[in-house]
Formats: sequence, structure tokens, C-alpha cells
Amino acid sequence: MDIKDTARPVDGANISAFLRSLPAQPLLFSLGEARHFVGELGELRNEIFRHLVEHEGYRSFAIESDCLMGLVVDDYVTTGAGTLDDVMERGFSHAFGTSPANRELVRWMRAYNEEHDEKLRFFGFDGPLEYWAASPRQALTALHDLLDGPLLCSRETLDTLLGPDERWSNEATAMDPSQSIGQSADAQRLRLIADDLLAALDTQAPQLSAEDRERAELYGRTAIGLLRYHYWMADASPERWTRLSALRDAMMAANLRAIAENGPALVFASNLHLQRNKTLMPFGDQQLEWWSAGAIAATHLGGRFAFLASAFGTVGEDIPSPDTVEGMLSTLPWDHSLIDARRLAEAVTTPAKRVSDDFAYFPLDPAQLDTIDGIVFLKQAVNLKKLG
Repeated sequence: MDIKDTARPVDGANISAFLRSLPAQPLLFSLGEARHFVGELGELRNEIFRHLVEHEGYRSFAIESDCLMGLVVDDYVTTGAGTLDDVMERGFSHAFGTSPANRELVRWMRAYNEEHDEKLRFFGFDGPLEYWAASPRQALTALHDLLDGPLLCSRETLDTLLGPDERWSNEATAMDPSQSIGQSADAQRLRLIADDLLAALDTQAPQLSAEDRERAELYGRTAIGLLRYHYWMADASPERWTRLSALRDAMMAANLRAIAENGPALVFASNLHLQRNKTLMPFGDQQLEWWSAGAIAATHLGGRFAFLASAFGTVGEDIPSPDTVEGMLSTLPWDHSLIDARRLAEAVTTPAKRVSDDFAYFPLDPAQLDTIDGIVFLKQAVNLKKLG
């Protein structure tokens, strides 16, 4: 089989045809990033989302960004609250608000909503995390304020136990667990309070509006997830970073399952977070291994989860060897190609694994092609933001 027989150009008709070829129509149609901050991929993603909205009934977009900050963007695209400049500054984590493609996406979503009654929704689905973690204050206090009647703690008690936010968001905790307060008496008590607030949410769910219930559940998931993450930030065992990495992806997966309840969504994040197999990552002298958010979500959603990995040919000045998957795909006649990954796995024999000179690019693993539904391949990725 010629690899050209596994591929077609990326356009609306072929995206729709690819959706029809899947065993079930996905609730989460996931497009992975082989590298963050590739302008061409962001622009292509926007074209795909517009097609999904206009021709396939999609109404939600989700990105690997802070789930609480994402509420700022969602408010803007649904109601017009704030300004585009302010939203791009306050509504994204990981510097994703600086991306021109993200700015154009938010602008287009707002313009679409101004002309249509059925609104588009925007979601961040990462936790409020970098390598360190934010204070659980916003999630805990917002959940507390949405609930009614006598609760097991007052707002004043929460504020006292939380203390200054700086003691939670101390970046030094990333490498020094002794500086984390995650296993302190205050943090332990807050974990019990968070659990009690979630129980109170269940008892009060019938009296909440759909919007308040959705937000309360998000605040509850995030509060529990952050307090759990902070607990393991204070752990000094060799398993510390494996546990933290797994907890982050579990938080992502829980948010993705909630997003799926709103109907089909396009999801955009690193290939490593969306893949169905375990993530393997060198970290100092360790090799970390954990199940990705995609693997967890797919366990619950089955065929309603679909994964398109992205891959690039030339990345800046890094050109793939002809015997790698990326090198073979570079011979395709189109600048942007959509590939049936399982057919590609049958067509290529013993390809080499690419070793990229760009540390931020994660090449395709030839051994995992049969775990991917499809590949979006860009022959060149030249519009890159330099990292590190």
C-alpha cells in the first residue's frame, strides 16, 4: 500500500468524511499538538473548528489551559463581558493567551455568538497548575458561596485555614517538597471541608440552576484536585513526580468528561495528554510513566472519544530523516494532510523513530500508530515561538 492511499488533504469535506468513518460519532474530537506554539497548526485548528460548528453541530471548544481562568473566556464569548485584550491576558494559562491563533479563535467565537441564539462554549480543562500549583482559594470559596443553608464551616474559617495565597503558589515547591504546605494540619482540614462541600452540593443540586450546578461541580473537582496535588507536592519519595503527573492528567480527564456532557467538543492539547497509551517522559535521572488524560477519558467514553495526533515534517531547521514516519509523510503532495493512522501502520514497515533537534517537539512513536485514529500532518512548521 502506498502511503498516499492512507491520506487526503485537510479540508472540511475530508474532516466530515473522517468523522463518518469512525465507529461512533465522538463527543470529544481531540486534536493533539506535537509542539506548543506552532502558528500554522493553530490556524488549521481554527479552520477545523469553524467547519465543525457550521456543518457538524459542534458547540464547544476545549483547550489545555487553566479550567478556572477559562471561565473568563467563556463569559466573554457567551455574553460579551470584558474586552478581548483583557480576556486574552486573564483567561489563559501557560502563556497561551499570547497566541495569535487563540486570539483569533476567541474573536470568532464571540462574533458567532452575537449572531446566533445557540451559543458556542469555551472551556479550559487543565488544572490551575504549572509544575507548582495555585491556591485552592478560588475553587473552595466559590463553591462555598454557591451553596445555601448551614454548612460545616464559615467563609471566615475557610479564609483563616487558607491563609495567604503565596504560601500555596510558592514556585520553589516544585523542586523542594519541604517548602510545600500540602501536608500541613490546615491543608488536611481543608481536604475534609472540600469533601463535605461536595456532599452538600449533592444534597442541594435540585435547587441550583443548570449554570450554577455546572460551575459548582467544576469548583468542587478543582478544589479536591488541587488539595490532592498539594498533598503530593509535599511528598519527598522517588514516586513524587510520577504521582503529580498522573494527578494532573486525572484532573484533565475529569474536566473532559464534564465537557462531553455539553455535546460534541473539539479538544486541543499536547499529543502526550490526549494519547490513549501511557505517557513516558525523562525527568532528570528518572523515567516517568503514567496514564494520559486521553487514555482515562477514552476508558469512560469508549468510541465517543477520538484522537487526531499532529505531526510535522520540517520543524524550524530540523528536517526528518526519510526513514521516519514524518520523513515518509513529507513526501505527500499536500502541505496539510489528514491520515488514517491505522491504515498507515499497515503501510509502513519498521520505520525509525525520529529524534528531533527541537526539544519542544515530540515525534510520533511508530509503535503506537494503531492507537491513533488519525494524524494531521503539516509538511512545514516554521512559525514557531522559541521556548527555553
